[in-house]
Amino acid sequence: MNPIISAAELADELAGARPPVLLDIRWQLGGPPGRPAYEAGHVPGAVYVDLDMELAGPPGPGGRHPLPDLAEFGAVMRRAGVRADWPVVVHDGGQGWAAARAWWLLRWAGHPDVRVLDGGLAAWRGELTTDTPTPVPGDFTPEPGALPLLDADGAAALARRGLLLDARAGERYRGEVEPIDPVGGHIPGAASAPTTENVDENGRFLPAEALAARFKALGAADAPEVGVYCGSGVSGAHEVLALEIVGIRAALYAGSWSEWSSDPSRPVATGAARG
Repeated sequence: MNPIISAAELADELAGARPPVLLDIRWQLGGPPGRPAYEAGHVPGAVYVDLDMELAGPPGPGGRHPLPDLAEFGAVMRRAGVRADWPVVVHDGGQGWAAARAWWLLRWAGHPDVRVLDGGLAAWRGELTTDTPTPVPGDFTPEPGALPLLDADGAAALARRGLLLDARAGERYRGEVEPIDPVGGHIPGAASAPTTENVDENGRFLPAEALAARFKALGAADAPEVGVYCGSGVSGAHEVLALEIVGIRAALYAGSWSEWSSDPSRPVATGAARG
């Protein structure tokens, strides 16, 4: 199944006999919060889900966006109307990172039919509403493990035996700047692959052929295993989604650099070389 859906396709499905559950995950690193934007206008029927509060646990040793408590995540999804046997579409404001985090969490937790609106709300050409829906409660219960997940030790090992991609900006990978985390650089053996290079100027994914060529050049097509990390497991989920589009299953290191760099005993590489 294609993990992304166009705005035109979404409009058709919302008007059809099996309209997907629609989740609005508007979020930006450092703010502003997404709920006021949602309340000012959203796709009819969309339910707002807060990334920081509902798609992540409290920041700490596990990173800035550790995985949420599974029971709490399941309760949030059920309140939003998510059912185990019904399709789900997630979107954000257009960057795609927050929507990809929701996509990854739902897929990892066992939901079989989740897609991301390509280009986010910015691509939507239909009406918007300020009416807040009251969905019929769903029945989705998380059963994790449907997508591969890495911890810190697993990421380090994968970097040695396969291909570990760093989805952050190149200057953060090289250690030239680090605006958020305590240490700059990258996990030794990881390759720089900024997730921003998977999309066009409108935030829509490049054609599958272009994505396939990019990941082939990075070595993903021939690697025995592929993993991805970023700063805190958000933009990395977007890169996992891009790989999924071209048929490459990749593991996500959810703690990512915010977890890795919090432990001074873990090695850090800098510069353009993989280390």
